Amino acid sequence: MDRIVDTSGATLSYTTEGTAGAPPLLLINSIASTREMWARQLEAFTTHFRVIRFDARGHGRSSVPAGDYRVEQLGRDALAILDQEGMASAHICGISLGGLTAMWLGINAPRRVRSLVLSNTAARIGTVAAWSERMTLVREGGMSAVAELTIPRWFSPEFRERDPDTVHAFRAMVQSTPPEGYLGCCAALRDADLREAISAITCPVLAIAGSGDPATTPEGLHFIHAQVTGSTLVTLDTAHLSNVECAAEFTATVLDFLTHRQDG
Repeated sequence: MDRIVDTSGATLSYTTEGTAGAPPLLLINSIASTREMWARQLEAFTTHFRVIRFDARGHGRSSVPAGDYRVEQLGRDALAILDQEGMASAHICGISLGGLTAMWLGINAPRRVRSLVLSNTAARIGTVAAWSERMTLVREGGMSAVAELTIPRWFSPEFRERDPDTVHAFRAMVQSTPPEGYLGCCAALRDADLREAISAITCPVLAIAGSGDPATTPEGLHFIHAQVTGSTLVTLDTAHLSNVECAAEFTATVLDFLTHRQDG
């Protein structure tokens, strides 16, 4: 059943699943996706954790505030959900924009974070020029044009041939994203640069790179690994959405990391 929380001009829709009282695990999506992107992890994750999935502002069943969003705003949205659920802290797993949001939490709300899984992300994703071009594409071509650009970056050619049904479902997910919500999150990605701040992260960190990821290349994860003392780096044979394309390996890697955290 959906739950809602009001925060900073947005109404967020989220679900909690798994045994009440189990260690909390908050999952944070990529841009242009919904909480359904974690479907392949849900059964395994809920065996060990109280799993929280939500649609970011501007996406899915959450509201679509007008204007530019900020990574700080997205991080505080996540904290609002933890507050409403009475969770003092949680393990955080984010992919792409979700990983950037998770890093913000690790830097700015360290007492709320038990550990971080940072997948297919970077402390600085893209450039101001690239995100400005993307925003122009949305305004001129709509979300169908974004889907044409996004799908080849999210999934390798081999996966697209092997599992066209999944590719079709994710294409539909992109196309159904409200343009204003996508633009708001593009602005957050355009403006966020955490490269000088991430060395302040002290919680356990797992960084997951995709060897064939053209959106957030392995170099970005190597940078995180070099900056965050004691972090672990794993590279999977995948494009951008590693939790979908390499679902079994991703799930096993994350569970191995999380279930060995002494605090969780």
